[in-house]
Amino acid sequence: MSEKKELTCIGCPMGCQMEVTLENGVIKSIAGATCKKGELYAAKEVVDPRRIITSILPVDGGIYAMAPVKTATDIPKGDIRKCMECLKTIRIDAPVSIGQVIVADLGGTGVALIATRDIPKR
Repeated sequence: MSEKKELTCIGCPMGCQMEVTLENGVIKSIAGATCKKGELYAAKEVVDPRRIITSILPVDGGIYAMAPVKTATDIPKGDIRKCMECLKTIRIDAPVSIGQVIVADLGGTGVALIATRDIPKR
């Protein structure tokens, strides 16, 4: 059975409109990509969509009340809700260093949650 999926590439600023044709879950063609990045993005997006989570977490004893955080790499799109629920339970103690691992394995994804800003102690 043939299936077509339309998507907009986010690999570069061009924003190419692409169409991926699948047959029995296997990619048969990718149309509309103007570069290799677009083809790679489309192939990954239709087979295994993934996202990077960005958020903020409360900080105890820091000069700022909140610290920005993100996943170190992308996670399966289907795991986002579970990971966001985990974030609700986390508080960070100052000091915080940029790149510091806050959680080694967020929501069982195998992906670390890291700080994206230094937060010195008060």
